[in-house]
Amino acid sequence: MVPENLHDFFIASGGVSGALIGLLFVAISVSAQRLALEEAKSQPHRIRASAALTAFTNALTVSLFGLLPGEKIGWTSMTVSVVGIVFIAATVLYLIRLRQVNLKTARDLLFLAGLIVVFAIQLAEGTAVTANPADSGGVDTIAFEVVVCFLIGIARSWELIGGPDIAITHEVTQLIRRHEREPDDA
Repeated sequence: MVPENLHDFFIASGGVSGALIGLLFVAISVSAQRLALEEAKSQPHRIRASAALTAFTNALTVSLFGLLPGEKIGWTSMTVSVVGIVFIAATVLYLIRLRQVNLKTARDLLFLAGLIVVFAIQLAEGTAVTANPADSGGVDTIAFEVVVCFLIGIARSWELIGGPDIAITHEVTQLIRRHEREPDDA
């Protein structure tokens, strides 16, 4: 049973996930040419689009079923987490088949690993809530997982559209390289 204090959260997250899925479809349609290529270069874009859609759909499904009366959030969490785990397994098999497991796809594989951790926790909490419907702590964790799915989906969407990557390691490396190229003033 979903605690009353999470009702508004699930209303808001349902609306947010629906809007984000709509924006993702716009981003995919803008990137359609890049995604349609059968080359190895298009694979990361396909993975990012699919991972973002999976994360947002997970959040939407859990949020909507969390609003229905009764004890549905545990079963829903278990179901969507299994679907997510199957998606990740299929994606990894896809990359292995195409021999795309390499340094270029390492970042995508790292995101997939993070997503599988999210889905594994969601599966465990869904199982716990199904076994003990009065477990409000499990429902709180599932709500937290919805937020994490939003963050992962947003990050994947940002990469899909080619948003700038401002990572600390990249910036430090650039500063060191620039310093090495500049002559000493001493």
